[in-house]
Amino acid sequence: MSELVTGEAVLLGLRPARLPSRALAVCMDLVIVWVLYLALTLALLVSVDSLDTAALAAVQVGLFVVVLVGLPIAVETLTGGRSVGKIAAGLRVVRDDGGPIRFRHALVRGAVGVVEMQLLFGVVACTASLVSERGRRLGDVFAGTLVVRERSPRLRQTAVPPPPQWCAAEFAELDLSHVPDALWLAIRQFLLRAEQLDPAVRHSMAERLADDVIARTGAPVPQGVPAVSYLAGVAAERREREARRSFGSPGMPHSSSPEPQPSPQSQPQPQPSPSTATPSPPGSGRESSASDGGENGPSAPRTGFVPPS
Repeated sequence: MSELVTGEAVLLGLRPARLPSRALAVCMDLVIVWVLYLALTLALLVSVDSLDTAALAAVQVGLFVVVLVGLPIAVETLTGGRSVGKIAAGLRVVRDDGGPIRFRHALVRGAVGVVEMQLLFGVVACTASLVSERGRRLGDVFAGTLVVRERSPRLRQTAVPPPPQWCAAEFAELDLSHVPDALWLAIRQFLLRAEQLDPAVRHSMAERLADDVIARTGAPVPQGVPAVSYLAGVAAERREREARRSFGSPGMPHSSSPEPQPSPQSQPQPQPSPSTATPSPPGSGRESSASDGGENGPSAPRTGFVPPS
């Protein structure tokens, strides 16, 4: 496995293509370009049979350069390192640093590939690929490229295990003020891509990041906690602190004791409604008659006449 470091400081484990898969892709590409070259040659010979021998030779050389040399270079440049054979075999050409190839990389690979695989029938290319640690032929060495497998076998992905519950108190006591933002960014990117990395690469990178955090906080990793879980717990603690700082501290929990009931003395007394009749003092005829009228029926209208006693 080839270890490459991208611009985001993420260690990538690229899988170089083996000789059988590369040979299969090259054979498919050669069959396609040679069939196209022979078809164009026959069509040209039939259409321009009036040309002399020198002109026909020049045309054939031009077709050879365009179809067998220029076409593979153009295809790899436009597709970012993929050809028909490489797409079928699940391969791709990348730079040594893992980036996509450009025209100059495809030009060098195509020019050297004509000598390696067509003029020398692939003997030099196979020998160089077997000797190279990453399976590179001479064209890859001169161009600074590498053929990798895109459809690698899918590994069983496991989620990052959370830290134990008893570690929450220890994470709450950590002093995270000395951890720089660049290290937090590296931890976040690592946790997002941890499931996509090779297990050995993931463990090595987690140990390295955990050591950097320990150097800033001064507190060791809790006993029995993996480095990946430790990083996940530290990142969760930082997010929780930022949330408290942004939105305020959480509210106090409600008390479980029952609320005190108001005493009967403290309860407000009901006020009499306006329609409730108040008792009138004795001797007050108007109020009593009004009261009787309210009880026995509607009262007579007032005319201002007082009967004699």
